[in-house]
Amino acid sequence: MRLLIIWGLALGSICTAGAQTQPQQQWPYDYQVEKNITVSHSAVVSAHPLASIAGRLILQEGGNAVDAAIATQLALAVVYPGAGNLGGGGFMVARLANGQQIALDYRETAPAKAHRDMYLDSAGNPVTTRSLDGHLAAGVPGTVAGLFASMKYAKLPFSRLIGPAILLAEKGFVITASEAANLNAYKADFQRLNTAPTAFVKDQPWKAGDTLVQKDLAHTLRLIRKKGAAGFYQGETAANIVAEMKRGKGIMTLADLKNYKVRERKALAFNYKGYTIVTMPLPSSGGICLQQMMGMMENYPVAEWGFHSPRAVQLMVEVERRAYADRAEFLGDPDFVKVPVARLTGKKYLAARMADFVPGKAGSSEATKAGTFPESEETTHLSIIDDKGNAVAVTTTLNGHYGSRTVVGKAGFLLNNEMDDFSVKPGVPNMYGLVGTEANAIAPGKRMLSSMTPTIVLQGKQPLYSLGTPGGSTIITSVFQMLMNTLEFGLSPADAINKPKFHHQWLPDEIAVEKDFPETVITALQEMGYKVVKRGPIGRSEIIKRTPGTFVLDAAGDKRGDDSAAGY
Repeated sequence: MRLLIIWGLALGSICTAGAQTQPQQQWPYDYQVEKNITVSHSAVVSAHPLASIAGRLILQEGGNAVDAAIATQLALAVVYPGAGNLGGGGFMVARLANGQQIALDYRETAPAKAHRDMYLDSAGNPVTTRSLDGHLAAGVPGTVAGLFASMKYAKLPFSRLIGPAILLAEKGFVITASEAANLNAYKADFQRLNTAPTAFVKDQPWKAGDTLVQKDLAHTLRLIRKKGAAGFYQGETAANIVAEMKRGKGIMTLADLKNYKVRERKALAFNYKGYTIVTMPLPSSGGICLQQMMGMMENYPVAEWGFHSPRAVQLMVEVERRAYADRAEFLGDPDFVKVPVARLTGKKYLAARMADFVPGKAGSSEATKAGTFPESEETTHLSIIDDKGNAVAVTTTLNGHYGSRTVVGKAGFLLNNEMDDFSVKPGVPNMYGLVGTEANAIAPGKRMLSSMTPTIVLQGKQPLYSLGTPGGSTIITSVFQMLMNTLEFGLSPADAINKPKFHHQWLPDEIAVEKDFPETVITALQEMGYKVVKRGPIGRSEIIKRTPGTFVLDAAGDKRGDDSAAGY
């Protein structure tokens, strides 16, 4: 309660008319991570407790789930610099209480000077550091435009929604042990890839309990509050971005920034055993792959086989293999390439894809290619459900951890390295091992293919789940497993996201499992002929479940990070 009172007083002073008054209350330094909550009104779950609290306060002030999503994203840009952002992009999927389904695409775009072979050397070989490190790796950011495109579905003024982020940047916040470790691990990159001092580097190592203050970022946020999207894409901030590009030999221009546009897409919705799955269409590959995988699963009695049973895991691996093979071959920005979505997701095609599946015997990615027709890991997700029946799922990204590790001088925010999500050279894997074709080749103004899969599940006409995860190439399989864990295996929200995960993405031809994955299942898979490799944590998932017929909400944040739920 003390924390809420301090927040309310501080926010009240920073968001007043003109927003010139500096907050007089001491900033709260004693926030707590809340992994699981049950509430009866509204809930937010995100990658950082302070961002979740910001969203909750907006809900308590009368804002709806979209208001809270905007405030939470802005707060994440401050408190979770590894993936929360102003200099990246993302997707929002929402299902409003009036039945309207929304899919906002604010994915980054390639600058006008970008070209197909820009990351190849004179011999035609990829130079991957160019698409990953520094200024040349950055696509034109979409996040700020996406926030303002969301405003037509919000209730409160933007000046109110941005208040928590300004306060967090200006007054600072106490960092966790995890954030301290990350800042220390990337210190050399920050020093190597920046042309001006940044708030993320100091002489002594960061430690838990240190305060991170970001004055330049606070100034940028004030410009956005005052001038709207033009406070980012034009004027002082845009000039700072272009000046940074010139210092670092990047190619983004004032025209690139001014010409950026959000795309409002038609949400991808499909039926799975009586549930309606609402998710993101292209340029997210996640929605199509998810529909493919669930379509391939639909006729198998996996609930009878049981959670983490070798039979169920094998089937899920094989549908993942087939979906990722199709992803590599067919998917790209629909504004640039024609993608056969209806055929890829058709029941006849999906049945044909499973024709060579042999229970108990490992498949082969050499044998299983893309289908034929007759003719970062560093991302962050937030989920919100409010007491009016609005549900929102948002996934945003910088691509790699801290993106390109380049901070815009005088502006205080990190730029993405999303250009690596294009096929730098068709057939050559990106940083996540994903392979693509000409469909995802670089072109000016084009959106790079994404794995982000924000998803809402409806039961009848009411939201049942809001969920999603970061994790690069593992996003799609993690969302798929969350849906299987809940809809088929009956796991609780906390178990659905925290139980050990596995992943197969066609190439490399191996099953990746978390270190605590059951040894008995690993052995069974190996006996079938699979190569199984252990790896670190997969994703950081967020989920909210609404109890049917009520507004009782169970929200859970992933055990793998500082993820935290808040609500009332």
